[in-house]
Amino acid sequence: MKNVVRKLFFGSAVIALSAVVAGITASSIVADKGEAKSAFSENVDGFMTRLASYDGDAVSHIDLTQAAEKSVHAVVHIKSTENSKTRTVRRAPDIYDFFFGDGNPREQTIRTQPKVGFGSGVILSKDGYIVTNNHVIADADEIAVTLNDNRTLQARLIGADEKTDLALIKVDSDTDLEFLPVGNSDDLKVGEWVLAVGNPFNLTSTVTAGIVSAKARSLGVYDGGIESFIQTDAAINRGNSGGALVNARGELVGVNSVLSSPTGSYAGYGFAIPTSIMTKVVSDLKEFGAVQRAVLGIIGGTVTAELNDEKDLGSVDGVYVSELVPDGAAAAAGIEAGDVIIGLDDKRVKTMPEMQEELAKHLPGDKVNIKVLRNKKEREFKVELKNVQGNTGVVKNVDLDLLGAEFKELNDKERRNYNVSGGLKVTEVRSGLFADAGIGKGFVIVKVNGVSVKNIDELQKIVKQANNSSERVLFISGVTASGRKAYFSVELQPE
Repeated sequence: MKNVVRKLFFGSAVIALSAVVAGITASSIVADKGEAKSAFSENVDGFMTRLASYDGDAVSHIDLTQAAEKSVHAVVHIKSTENSKTRTVRRAPDIYDFFFGDGNPREQTIRTQPKVGFGSGVILSKDGYIVTNNHVIADADEIAVTLNDNRTLQARLIGADEKTDLALIKVDSDTDLEFLPVGNSDDLKVGEWVLAVGNPFNLTSTVTAGIVSAKARSLGVYDGGIESFIQTDAAINRGNSGGALVNARGELVGVNSVLSSPTGSYAGYGFAIPTSIMTKVVSDLKEFGAVQRAVLGIIGGTVTAELNDEKDLGSVDGVYVSELVPDGAAAAAGIEAGDVIIGLDDKRVKTMPEMQEELAKHLPGDKVNIKVLRNKKEREFKVELKNVQGNTGVVKNVDLDLLGAEFKELNDKERRNYNVSGGLKVTEVRSGLFADAGIGKGFVIVKVNGVSVKNIDELQKIVKQANNSSERVLFISGVTASGRKAYFSVELQPE
């Protein structure tokens, strides 16, 4: 019995001593600069047990309420309306066309229903300039902006850019409007808290919170456009497009634009255009009506481990130059195919989206330092950036008004008479590029720059593409009013 008592007493003493030691250890950990650390001890079963100290005073409290309050008053609801229009459509031939007609599809004049879309926008200045996504207001005949105080104002389009999916609109108000200060998205850190503010599912003034999940993401959704998205797990849904991505200080750091989901609804991640791109685009649209895009003049892509193994590049990141645009900025500076671009000015370049984001900050005519790897050795080149037309001048929008003509689509009878499958008829010629080129009333446009033209939208698209090229010319083929084939060359000149 005495032996049992002695063993119990001895065991109790050991436990008490262990508790004292553990207390001293934990105390010393907390006292060490106030930092949260951890200690380990092994229990009798052989498992590791984590003993962690926690200093609540050393952890800063993140309060997002002020950022949310500032943001909801500067984020607006946008309703874009495309009015009803009369269109001529060709329906597929049926059995009656084969037996009682010529077997060709017949035309039908229809009146389209109005199209209404909803999105968000961010007020950038007290006088009513608002940034949103191009896809929110594309083809809109009317743009209505509803403020957080429930006032609805009509907006006008200042300019839009398809390549970055950004647009600038403006409203006029009797009072100064609340706006968001623009922060620097380059300063964002992965893991930093952000808010997504907008109007998902037409629920106005909605705020969600999350963190920056990644930067410089490319998704391929803009079909050759500029992509360097901020990825966030703050919930972004349909209707959030054009809304604000805001940091904890209440600064605009991105324009919410893309939802990536197999269901069409939020599934974990959304994507925003960084303000590093937005600021330059908005400034250009306001000043010139079109983005003055600086072009390096290369064709290539992000270096991968496989490409490095295949080409023995000496780097597993950077931008591989596979081709050079003739007479482009890079070729003129001495950059060669096979080079790997690893730096632009003082910025390390690891991916194509990162390089696009840096170039998007510059104007044609700017001089930048490009660092490359050539044969595994670093070299640096001074490059004067050019515009999409291959020079350093100001690029202006060219629309159909500059052509100085009116057009209409051909009907079935006219197509048979001219022996064409489609085309646009010139119904009026005023002072402008068509008159200068000798194109007269009644001429039927069949092809422009080798592309068949069947409606006015197709012609407008071809004209824009030609304006954003180095040649800036329209090669037009068609049929005159007398039925004779004719060819014209129309040079696009700045206004």
